[in-house]
Amino acid sequence: MEYKNVTGCIYDIQGYAVHDGPGIRTTVYTKGCPLRCLWCHSPESQHQEFELGYLPVKCIGADICQNACINACPEKAITRGEPVEATDKPGLMQKAKIDRSRCTNCLKCTEVCITKALYSSGWETTVDEVYERVMKDRGFFQNGGGITISGGEAMAQFAFTYNLAKKLKDSGIHICLDTSGYAATELYAKILPYIDLFLYDIKHMDSLMHKKLTGVGNELILKNARFLAEHKAALQIRVPVIPRLNDKETNLRQTAEFCVTLGSAVKLVQLLPYHKTGRTKYDRLGWRYKLPHLEPPDDDFMHKVLELFQSYGLNCQLH
Repeated sequence: MEYKNVTGCIYDIQGYAVHDGPGIRTTVYTKGCPLRCLWCHSPESQHQEFELGYLPVKCIGADICQNACINACPEKAITRGEPVEATDKPGLMQKAKIDRSRCTNCLKCTEVCITKALYSSGWETTVDEVYERVMKDRGFFQNGGGITISGGEAMAQFAFTYNLAKKLKDSGIHICLDTSGYAATELYAKILPYIDLFLYDIKHMDSLMHKKLTGVGNELILKNARFLAEHKAALQIRVPVIPRLNDKETNLRQTAEFCVTLGSAVKLVQLLPYHKTGRTKYDRLGWRYKLPHLEPPDDDFMHKVLELFQSYGLNCQLH
């Protein structure tokens, strides 16, 4: 099967992934997404451009590295922070401090940071390089495992995602595509023959509310779900349950009813309760988290949501 060894931007390849489709999988995370979900737990995935990440806990102090990052920054965006207690010896240390208003993401500081406290949130790669990496995990893909191409929105880098899927398909690997559904319908038609299972997000059934929550309306997303179902795709619908944003019974019922209209294409509905584990990633990028006071739904509520979806005859599970 012919494919092109095109270049793409990714931010992670995670082995032994058990929540990104059936079985044990390796997930390739691409950068870039057209949505801006308020609860996004992977902010490093939103922009296709590489960005400077900073983990202060890994910084050993400017004295030890002799101001390496400070000297490397052409915009003078890095300075010494306030003195803090050293963790490995008595005394004080001064860690790097970043002025994000001056930073241009040139990433020159990451080249000299010996502990990788300063790092690039992403790298450029090729289809062949990713293929070579993920095939090292092939021994784990027994009993229905495989590769998941995720994001961000993997369809936003269509040439890379498409050609990677084609190459993997030719090797007999089970392929999942994790998608928001927000891409041109003709692109889904083109990639459909190479995807065994679509992990498909439904975030809200009201388009105006969907736009408030994600930055885009839902018309195209619902249209593409119907298109895939009509063309015999296999769908695993993923429904994030976000307190006070999309957890009203009316919306949940409309979501379940929509899933029913997709018929036998829907193999599973996954309910994904909101979680807080992504908040620290915003600090690493120097971003402000938009929902600082939001708490996850409790187990009792999630079981009620599960029962609601099951009452429509849907095969459903809690994530």
